Amino acid sequence: MSACSASQSQPASPPVLGSAAIRLVLIDDHLVFLDGLSESLTRQADLTVVAVGSNGADALSLWARHRPDVLVLDMQMSGDDGIVTLRRLLAAHPQARVLLLTSSDDPRDSLAALDAGAAGYITKHARYDELVGAIREVHAGGRPIGEAVARMLAVRDRAKPLTPRELEVLGLLSEGLSYREIGRALDVTERTARAHAVAVKEKLQASNAAHAVAIGFQRGLIGPRGPGAARSPGTP
Repeated sequence: MSACSASQSQPASPPVLGSAAIRLVLIDDHLVFLDGLSESLTRQADLTVVAVGSNGADALSLWARHRPDVLVLDMQMSGDDGIVTLRRLLAAHPQARVLLLTSSDDPRDSLAALDAGAAGYITKHARYDELVGAIREVHAGGRPIGEAVARMLAVRDRAKPLTPRELEVLGLLSEGLSYREIGRALDVTERTARAHAVAVKEKLQASNAAHAVAIGFQRGLIGPRGPGAARSPGTP
């Protein structure tokens, strides 16, 4: 089910009260999908669609004209695809926050998008509430990704220490919180909380969350002062 059609059966999570509306530009070369997505997102109290376009040139010109908080960009477009457009946009406007929207389920495509500078990615098969949550997360400075991509990144970066966010997740796992509760605690989607947990397990080479917590205690990554006081792996 597409994010657009899922909007009828999957209500989005409530917005943060008192926050200004998040200004969006939407780019997709499937016009029916684009119209439906724009209409659905406009119904959210904290989202406003300021412009829509159908190709890479539109993305560049509309971002320069409107300076949106988040650009939602289709990855597979005719002409310049989403990756080429993303690189061109960030070269001119490095502060742009771009959420790649893709019909591909291949994590290698999403990894390529992140390497090109995307703030996050989500597939068109995601539920509507997941899409809205990803937009809010990108706007807040987060990096919404899926479990498969998180695993690939962690394997590639296994020699690197856990990031501050991964340490937070490890600490919350040690408290017995579910992925949904971790998402709420960190103000990210459950999908992103799961992705961070996957990265933690891969980097620590743990078989499951409980094993990751045990390794965390053994290495001094989790202590009575909480994850904020944790050391990076390899610190004496």
